[in-house]
Amino acid sequence: MNSPFHSQPFFLMRNPIQTYQWGSCTALPALFNIANPDQQPQAEIWMGAHPKASSEIHVGEAWLPLNTLIASDPQSALSAEIYQRFGELPFLFKVLAADTALSIQVHPSKQEAEHGYQKENQQGISLSAAHRNYKDPNHKPELIYALTPFKAMNGFRPYSDIVANIAKINHDSLNPIFQAFTDSPAEDTLQSAFAQLLALEATDKAAAVDALMAVANQNATEAPFDTIIDLATQYPGDVGLFATLLLNVVTLAPGEAMFLHARTPHAYINGVGLEVMANSDNVLRAGLTPKHIDVDELIACTSFAPIATANITLEPTRTDQGTHYPVAVPDFSFTHYLQVDDLTCHMHSGEIIFAIDAPLTVSHGDHKLTIEKGESIFIPACTSEYQLHCQGGAVRVFNQIG
Repeated sequence: MNSPFHSQPFFLMRNPIQTYQWGSCTALPALFNIANPDQQPQAEIWMGAHPKASSEIHVGEAWLPLNTLIASDPQSALSAEIYQRFGELPFLFKVLAADTALSIQVHPSKQEAEHGYQKENQQGISLSAAHRNYKDPNHKPELIYALTPFKAMNGFRPYSDIVANIAKINHDSLNPIFQAFTDSPAEDTLQSAFAQLLALEATDKAAAVDALMAVANQNATEAPFDTIIDLATQYPGDVGLFATLLLNVVTLAPGEAMFLHARTPHAYINGVGLEVMANSDNVLRAGLTPKHIDVDELIACTSFAPIATANITLEPTRTDQGTHYPVAVPDFSFTHYLQVDDLTCHMHSGEIIFAIDAPLTVSHGDHKLTIEKGESIFIPACTSEYQLHCQGGAVRVFNQIG
């Protein structure tokens, strides 16, 4: 196959929509005029080259898989530097629309993912097996940018807050689990308590959840018990309901963003946002799910250090080149633009541009491409630079290392 990347400077994308149970039937049609004739729960739009669900790009008169085209000419698509370092498009970009809560989860570090992926391959566990933990050998740090008010959990609360929350329950089914932590709050004692909590079975689990719900119902208008009441309607009897006492609960305003490091427990509760992550689908679950939970693997891949609430949202850098949200990894960069006119964008990697709420146009020499809100463009690294014109909000995802 001849590479198309030198014949066109940019490509309209056609992106797969994942219809997970927690998705929204109305958000994507309302925000982006995306059809949903069968009223499916449209959870995620995937923009990228992940083998599970690669985007397609418009080449001439045909739609072709982006991952196949990148593999055929990776240096033109990604740049020689990015290809040498990552060997693939390093990021996966999504629109995420959560009507109900996603599972509480942790993503492994790069080293943990490589080891776990190799181990499960050697064990002969199918990639599609329900008990498979590692779908690829990559880490999955991620950023979420709120398009609507976006409620989530991110990282463990300060230890003093956890102790105070657990004390409010004060029940025989729970006190022995957290005794060592309340006596001496530290990462190792919290790790032990968390593992014991997730390992509760049958009668003990039911007693603990009943005790939690009794206190939550008595304090239904107070945080974090209001969140517990809401989650209990979605996941009754789930031991993951306790996570609200242990993890920071935050609501991002539209335009706010937060970064989730690998090994950090988190959950998205509701809202619509733009999510960008390393190109991975590795998830270790910890509750609020009927799916497989591997407690031992989860605990081994979790950081039990607290995160101060003030450190959760990102502090963006605003310039005439857009609003840049800093992340702690080289796998992706994320910049938001609002009404720019012929801004010259210099490229170091393959990029994806997404129109949030108004048309945008990219141009390069005599070539020009305009898209509507909810659409996206892939721009290969060999294009080198282009001009961006947008009438409303737009997001640019790329790599900038070295």
